[in-house]
Amino acid sequence: MKHSIAAALLMMTITASAQERIDLYPGQPELQIAGGRKVADVPHIDYYKAPADKKNGAGILICPGGGYTHLATGHEGKDIAEFFNAQGYDAIVLHYRLNDSEQKGSRFPAQYNDVTNAMRLVKSKAASWQINPDKIGVIGFSAGGHLASTLATMIIPASQQPKNELEKWSSRPAFAILIYPVISMSASYMHKGSMLNLLGPDASAAMKDSLSTDKRVTAQTPPTMLVHSTDDKTVPVENSLSFYSALKAHKVSASLHVYDHGGHGYGMAPKDAVLNSWPGLCISWLKDVVFK
Repeated sequence: MKHSIAAALLMMTITASAQERIDLYPGQPELQIAGGRKVADVPHIDYYKAPADKKNGAGILICPGGGYTHLATGHEGKDIAEFFNAQGYDAIVLHYRLNDSEQKGSRFPAQYNDVTNAMRLVKSKAASWQINPDKIGVIGFSAGGHLASTLATMIIPASQQPKNELEKWSSRPAFAILIYPVISMSASYMHKGSMLNLLGPDASAAMKDSLSTDKRVTAQTPPTMLVHSTDDKTVPVENSLSFYSALKAHKVSASLHVYDHGGHGYGMAPKDAVLNSWPGLCISWLKDVVFK
């Protein structure tokens, strides 16, 4: 039944469009997204507002994948925003900084700064957007899943003496959904391209370990849902398994869905009757577990 509901949702014609673009660092045009496709734009978010008759007061920050060298803003960005809009969630697509094969782009902590600033910015907009700042989570795909996992595990608390509006807010998301995520930067099953683009070729073992987010999980990590495929040869399923094990060890509410096929990078998999069940499972999980 849940599968048929998910399939039906994915077949809906959705007409949402970005309502508002907000730059993360106004007045700093030198901070370019760049990456392998030389994106001549600054880090920003695109805000997609849920229809008034479906709006549920929750929001989700979306981190598209792309190996930290490009952004899959279509099937892992806009399409995801439109799906969540149809379920009543305001959605925000993050356009974060990238690197390239010549190492002329941005490395850590630029991407982490982008995602933490984005979450705090969204929380600062919550009142005017009519959403609850305590019901804003994150979803990430592939390398964007790694970025989302840094947001969930490397939390910046709200400042008691804030110097600006953003510092008034914690960067902690209410929940995390990680779809075929890159997790490890040091294990044998790591995605080497993401590691090189994020940390560079000379990163120390300690740095690689510090950005392997399965090692960063604590009791403060928010409830997390993971989705992966056994036959993923790009980002092996062990990435999700290791993160799930860490969540379990710290008694964090966790849900893991492993499919027997799909490979990597399928987004909502609209043409696959099995894989396309995961978006509907997310909605059920959010309703029945996170916001019950």
